[in-house]
Order: sequence, then structure tokens, then C-alpha cells
Amino acid sequence: MLRYANPARFMTLSGTLVPWLGGIALVALAAGLYLSFAAPPDYQQGDTVRVMFIHVPAAWTAMMVYGLMALASLIGLVQRHPLADVAAKSAAPLGALFTALGLITGSLWGRPMWGTWWVWDGRLTSFLLLLFLYLGYIALWNAIEDETRAARAAAILALVGAVNLPIIEFSVDWWTTLHQGESILRKGGPLIASVYLWPLGLMALGYTLLFFTLWLLRIRTEIMTRRARSLMLAGEA
Repeated sequence: MLRYANPARFMTLSGTLVPWLGGIALVALAAGLYLSFAAPPDYQQGDTVRVMFIHVPAAWTAMMVYGLMALASLIGLVQRHPLADVAAKSAAPLGALFTALGLITGSLWGRPMWGTWWVWDGRLTSFLLLLFLYLGYIALWNAIEDETRAARAAAILALVGAVNLPIIEFSVDWWTTLHQGESILRKGGPLIASVYLWPLGLMALGYTLLFFTLWLLRIRTEIMTRRARSLMLAGEA
């Protein structure tokens, strides 16, 4: 994979991948939304269950994005490769958006189910911390003018913040919480009926591919911006 860390090779490969990833993402999201509205109301949650198809994939994607951002940050620190830093920087705003979407839809789902918009339990609090980590990462990049120093400082924050990912994942097992435990990837198979599992899987696939599409576009934009800046500086010299 390191051979594609060359910006020229990356631009060629990503230019080919973006239309395909974006197209498949749109198809998956459209099919997932259709099946989610076609699914019958849940016997306990009624039509409120449909929030699950937006909330769960958003939460999953938010955690996945942070994991990728931390991995890119680690590669940037060890390999000193600017493309890894660009990848991490480009992922952060997208991860923050998915995290915010997960928090908002979680509150909308929790109000009718739990009788409250918010509780300070392990899962919700650690997921809120994830949003603050994203925002802190973005703010740190913008606060330091020197890109090399900014990348190093932001990478360290990303790696430290990665400790929060297992806390989010296992918080429902470690502490008493209103949030339900694992209901899909568990021993004995999923607890969710297939009529809900299929649209949930399609939405998760659509969210994931949508992120990769936007991520590649943001990286490409950052590379072209840096190239343009270098050309302008060279012309001024």
C-alpha cells in the first residue's frame, strides 16, 4: 500500500475509485432507505425503530473514521510521510459530522424509548468525548501555522484519543447503562430480525462508502491546494 503514498499515484488511483465508490454508496443508501421505510413497525418501539437505520451506521462510521485517522497519524509520525498527515487531517471534519449525526439521532431515538434526551452514562459520555476529540484535533491543526509542527501535535492528540474507542465499544459491558448491549456481532447470532438487519446493513455499507468517497475527495483537494500554494511561492521567488 505504501507505493500509493506517492501523491501522483494516489491522484491517479483515487480519480478512478471516487466515481465507483460514490455510485455504489448512493445505491446502497437508496436501497437501505427504501427497505427501512418498507419494514414494519417494531412491536415495542413502533415507527421509532426507523431512527436506528440512521443512528447506528452513523455511530459505527464515526468510530471507524477515528480509527483510520489515528492509524494515518501513526504512519505520519513514524514514516514522516506528508500524505499520511493529509489523510488524517482530511478525515477529521467528516468524522466530526458523523459523530454529531450519531449524537443527534441517538437523542431523538432515546427520548421516546428512555423518556429523556440524554443520560450521562458510559456509552453516551464517551461518544460525546469522541466529538470533542475531533473538534480538538481540527482546532489544533488550525492553531499552528507551521504544517509540520501542526501535523505532529495533532497526530499525538489523535493517538492519545484512540484510547476512547475501546471505552465506547465496551462501556455497556463495564458500567450500568440505559444503552443496549451488542445485538448484531454477538455469540449466538444477531438479536435483530432480518427485516431490520438488511436495511441496517445496507445503510452501514452506504455510510462507509460515502465516507471513503468524501475522504478521497478531501485528500485530493488538499493535495491540489498544496501544489497550488507551492507554485505560487515558487513564482514569487
